[in-house]
Amino acid sequence: MDFSDIALLLVAGGKSSRMGQDKRWAALGDTALLARLAQKADRIPFAERLLCVERETPALLRLAGQHGMRLVCDERQEAGPMEGLRRGLSAMGTDWGLAVSCDMPFFAFEAACDLLSAAQESPAARAVLPVQGRRWQPLAALYHRGLAAVFLAALARGERKIRAAASGAAHVLVPFDEARESLFFNVNTPADLRLAAGRIANEGRRVPLVTVSAPQSGTGKTTFIERVLPILAAAGIRAGVVKGDAHGYHLDRKGKDSDRFRAAGARATAVVSPSGYFIEQRTETRESLAAVAARLKDVDLVLIESRNHGTAPILSLFRGKGEPIVTDEVAAAFAKSERQIPIEGVRVFDLDDREAAARTIRFLACR
Repeated sequence: MDFSDIALLLVAGGKSSRMGQDKRWAALGDTALLARLAQKADRIPFAERLLCVERETPALLRLAGQHGMRLVCDERQEAGPMEGLRRGLSAMGTDWGLAVSCDMPFFAFEAACDLLSAAQESPAARAVLPVQGRRWQPLAALYHRGLAAVFLAALARGERKIRAAASGAAHVLVPFDEARESLFFNVNTPADLRLAAGRIANEGRRVPLVTVSAPQSGTGKTTFIERVLPILAAAGIRAGVVKGDAHGYHLDRKGKDSDRFRAAGARATAVVSPSGYFIEQRTETRESLAAVAARLKDVDLVLIESRNHGTAPILSLFRGKGEPIVTDEVAAAFAKSERQIPIEGVRVFDLDDREAAARTIRFLACR
């Protein structure tokens, strides 16, 4: 069994109550959340594509037409995603369907190959679901059309949770390790959308960038980076660091050769040793930190330490000094004072939680 034998059920109903807007049309880069997943699906040879929604709208009809999808609407209103899944299973012409929620912007359809293999190895199974740790992923799973009746019965008795209904049928759980955690990242809130936008900012870069910023000096930007570097290194990630300095600098002491060259008018000097090199380039205006970061070699990501001159995605640090930085480029915040500082619309972590810092940086850096 391969993709050409199954249907895609793109589940895109719901109220988006935690988002405060219809998240299907929330912008990620220059693409809406729903359209992003539909575009990914265009590259996969599914036998058919169904867009499972609560009700028909002109915008949904237009998107379905653009991506060769058949619009399938709920028969029961306010029944949640299980109704969308049930309707899709009932309407598809194949035995199996891959159900994916539209709010998973980083889901890679190729990951479903593991589910297809598990289904072939377990012919009695009627559901094949990814699981990370103890967390099932019922809206990134493979279902047999026979489960439509199971979900119908569950809905009739008031059950709304897909996992609860699916667990009563023959099913297989396929483990996914933490390295693939981003596959199942859900955008449910404005804070989730910020994190997702931060990761997308890095998707087109040769080397991903993450800026560590704070409103005032003394917040701990350098310490924050120092603490996270060993964790990244232990994960096999080679991180570079670019630091902005508002006061100027000299890499060499007075009287050394490179200092003499600079005093004589050299625009750039370089020193090469058996263990490394540095280049000092004089400029008329301040160079972009992102441009300097792009010149680093043999690194998997670059952390930029800067108060005012970083680039998206930004991690905003706050220790009660000044006002927290919450520009559009901020992806998440790390805060600590007498109490955790709530920042509306931004996911906030403890400033001293180095493991959370490393996980967030890896997520934003697509690593």
